[in-house]
This record gives sequence, C-alpha cells and structure tokens, in this order.
Amino acid sequence: MCLNYDVIVIGGGPSGLMAAIAAAEHGAKTLLLEKGNKLGKKLAISGGGRCNVTNRLPQEEVIKHIPGNGRFLYSAFSVFNNYDIIDFFEGLGVALKEEDHGRMFPVSNSAKTVVNALIHKLEELQVQIYLNTPVEAVHYGEHNHTVILKDGKKIDTRSVVIAVGGKAVPYTGSTGDGYAWAKKAGHTITELYPTEVALTSPEPFIKQKILQGLSLRDISLSVLNVKNKIIISHKMDMIFTHFGISGPAVLRCSQFVVKELMKGRNSVTMLLDVLPDSHEEELIQEISKWVKENPKKTVKNILKGVVPERFLDFILAKNNVQDDQKGANLSKEGLRSIVHDFKQFTFNVDGSLPLEKAFVTGGGVSIKEIVPHTMQSKMMDRLFFCGEILDIHGYTGGYNISSALVTGRLAGMNAASDTSSTGI
Repeated sequence: MCLNYDVIVIGGGPSGLMAAIAAAEHGAKTLLLEKGNKLGKKLAISGGGRCNVTNRLPQEEVIKHIPGNGRFLYSAFSVFNNYDIIDFFEGLGVALKEEDHGRMFPVSNSAKTVVNALIHKLEELQVQIYLNTPVEAVHYGEHNHTVILKDGKKIDTRSVVIAVGGKAVPYTGSTGDGYAWAKKAGHTITELYPTEVALTSPEPFIKQKILQGLSLRDISLSVLNVKNKIIISHKMDMIFTHFGISGPAVLRCSQFVVKELMKGRNSVTMLLDVLPDSHEEELIQEISKWVKENPKKTVKNILKGVVPERFLDFILAKNNVQDDQKGANLSKEGLRSIVHDFKQFTFNVDGSLPLEKAFVTGGGVSIKEIVPHTMQSKMMDRLFFCGEILDIHGYTGGYNISSALVTGRLAGMNAASDTSSTGI
C-alpha cells in the first residue's frame, strides 16, 4: 500500500494539530498520524483539564517565561505569536477569558471545547486522520520521504512534520519516538532532563514527614549556586511532600536545580522566604514590640497567624522554643533567629522525580540545526520539527503550549509551501 500526500504530520498533540491545520489551510493534501486512540491528549489535561491555551502577557514577557531557548522563538513570533493564538481560537468559535498572570482559558472551563474545535477544523479542511497508527520509521529521500508504519505499510509524502513531543507525561503518547527519526536525518539530540518537576530532599524533616502536606501560599523560593548566590527566584505557592517539595514555585525552580545537579553537584541549596512582602528588620522590630506588650503570652501565641501554624511549630522547635515558653523568656538572639528562618530558611534538594513524572522535557532536537522562521531542518530537505521534541521548554501557565502552537503553525505552513500543489 503506498498513498501519496503533500504533508504528513506525525503526532496529534498541540503542535501536531496546529501543524496539520496550517498545512491544509495552505493547500497541502495532509495526513495526520497519531499512535494513540485520541487526538489532543496533552491538551485535554493541561491547565487542570481546563486547557490553558496561551498567555496574554506581552510577547517579550512570554519569551522570558520560556527559559529553555525561548529567544530562538523571536523569528517565529514575528510570524505567529500568542495574540495570534487568541485570535485563532476565537476564530474557531472558542471564547476565551483571561485569568491571573495573563493565563488564557476557554470560557467553558473545559479542555474538550478546545480539542473539539481543533478536530472540527481538521475535518472541515479534509485532513486525513489515522488514529491507533504508530510509526516505525521515516525514510528520507531526495524527492520525497516515506513514513513506514508499525504494521509495515508505507506512505509517501513530499514533506514530513515531526510533532511527537518529548518524554514527559508518557501516558499521553510522548515516549521519545521522534529522537531516532531526528538522528537518522543527521540531527543532534541535546541531553534530555526533567523540567517542571517535583524535587526530592534528603533533609531529616522531609524524611520524618514533619511538614508533609503543608501548603504555603505566595512564598518566595530561590535556587542558590555553589557560591550561595541566587540563580532564580519565584513567588508562588508550594507544598511539602513525603519525598521533598512540589507546587508551582517548585516546578518553576526545578529546571535550574536539575541543571546544577547535571554539573556534578550532589545537592543544591534552596532558600525559602515565607513572608516575601515583609522586611526582616521591620519584622524583628514589630514582633519585639508584641513580645514587650505581651510578656506573659507564650511565644507560640504571640506569633500565631504570622505564618501557617505547622510551619511555626516547626521553626519554633528548630529554635528550641518550647510550646509553653513565655515571650518574656525569649532572647533577642532567639527572636532574630526565628524571624531569620521565616525569611531565609535554607534546605537541600538532591534530585527530582524522573523525566516520565515531569510535566515538560528539557533538551531535544538542537535548535542550532533548525531554521528559526520556518522550523525546517537544516540537515534534511522538507523535514520540519515542532513542539516539545525541540530543545525548547517553558514554564507551565500557557507558555509551553504557546511554544507548541507557534512552532506547529510555522512547521505546517512551511511544509505546505515546500510542496507542489499537485502532490508527488
């Protein structure tokens, strides 16, 4: 069996769906291959099942929130950017709303709205869709490429778009299949590592589960380098777990921790400020005043409500303050030490959950080998890459999906323009 197409898109995630739509809109006879039984599995779980389709922050800010080679996207954003994504979905009839930090969600609060609109568009454009169709290999030729399916069938095409994702969240179909096809075309795969991932800690308070399940809101969390200088800080929420730490602030810091560990460090120090809007000296003065005014009250009662109770108990125990110790018996040094722990509590992390448990893959097809304004391979004619298979990664919050949709759009458009309208 040998079918002919102008463009074959491999992978039915965000970038693949967008690539297939763009290719078909530009007149290409398009086939979309998906090894799973559904399209858009990753979209369906993004944003807690509500689908955070993009972010409305200024383009410069969006690129800043893609710390893994986001600058590579400047050329792509000049063609199709986050505002174009908003217009695109609204053009499909998906009404969007803006939430905190510029995150854009469907008004319906359901990812299904987004996925169904994309599928409807594919059908309208008469894109051929094969589900449950894993690809075995891609053979590259001078005039056309051949996609070989697991069942042995061969399909010829002028251009191929590889949009199979990385290795994170494998149950959605991202199992790293595309790296071998990229290598076969002469591409370099940079080292893969987990990003947007929970971190592990060897600290006794973690091992003893003293703070397990404790959530802290609007804290500042920082990653320190070997010289104890701050590499990155994020002000968000976090949670202590039975193995370490997780939550939004941790996920955003995680790639910087992982990169430090990749340099050969055994552990990385993190700095937690549970009261980032207060200055340390001012806090000391204020609490000293409370102590003077209430010398007979226990230290615990004086400090009640300043930080969450479980964290307060932990810090008081760390500073050898008993539950019944009165304010009058708290030394100035003791008070300073407690406040210092509120503002600058340090602890070590020694790893992360594995790549399969991460939300996003770091590393991938080297961007040095990709043409920035077309997503075409510099190593092979009529071969395009988009989405998470590329060595580009951002924070969650609409940034990764923006990168996937933008690179998908360019890959599909240019794969179509690289073919003859009559097919092979």
